Amino acid sequence: MTLTASYERCRRLHARYGRSYYLATRLLPRWKRRHVHALYGFARYADEIVDSFTMTADRSRALDRLSALVEAGLAGAEADDPVLPAFLHTVRSFGIDHGDVAAFLASMRADLSVTSYATYDDLLGYMAGSAAAIGTMMLPVLEPAPGRAEAAREPARQLGLAFQLTNFIRDVAEDFARGRVYLPAEDLDKFGVDPSALGASRSGRAVRELLAFEAGRARDHYRAAAGGIGLLVASSRPCVRAAFDLYGGILDEIERRGFEVLAGRVRVPRRRKAAVFARHLPASAGAGRAERRVRMELP
Repeated sequence: MTLTASYERCRRLHARYGRSYYLATRLLPRWKRRHVHALYGFARYADEIVDSFTMTADRSRALDRLSALVEAGLAGAEADDPVLPAFLHTVRSFGIDHGDVAAFLASMRADLSVTSYATYDDLLGYMAGSAAAIGTMMLPVLEPAPGRAEAAREPARQLGLAFQLTNFIRDVAEDFARGRVYLPAEDLDKFGVDPSALGASRSGRAVRELLAFEAGRARDHYRAAAGGIGLLVASSRPCVRAAFDLYGGILDEIERRGFEVLAGRVRVPRRRKAAVFARHLPASAGAGRAERRVRMELP
């Protein structure tokens, strides 16, 4: 597997499974895109081991193998794998924290045995690896402005949490079919929701009230993340603003449907996605030109 082929494999994984974020990455300078694809592709690759409905192999053994390859690769070994060469090259190129990689894999490991979370704090512990760590791994690629790296870290974590909680709200039925309930048990009790109701064909009133409560939490994470966009270099801001709008748009659509997520997957209409992309395109083009001009003028 050549490095070029590995990056292309990651790009295809991103295009297939992360369509909203993939669309947003088209607003990035071309040289940054492949690194975002590599990080997303790795995350999706690991996620498929624990989440795929069609996988018949031993999931624990497969995750052990992936973790061992990652550990060896971080130590300098070549990776005999279709996705890892691009991922490891990106990690090395940007000095991505190996602790974030370990935290992500630990959360993937938890998915093999943990099927529910008692409290929101417990869920946040899981999302610290599965979502917040992805945000901080992306941060060096997206480039904080000079002197703003430390300030940008927590907003990046918060955006990862916002995106994942949005997915949990949208994918309640799909997760239930996998035998998992990510919404905290204390919240189900608060709204009188039996876990089995999450596998119904329609959302009852109690389920809709529960999801509205969780959507409020997601909005809090989006608000905590918003200030971080301005801490990035100008050429990355349109991409992150577009991703912010597209994932926030999923929540908007869920709310528009009265929190009916059990009757079918909620999607942002294509025309709205196109409008979001078009709205941020001029800023992307202008920032890219300005950045190239500055670099050309450097002695």
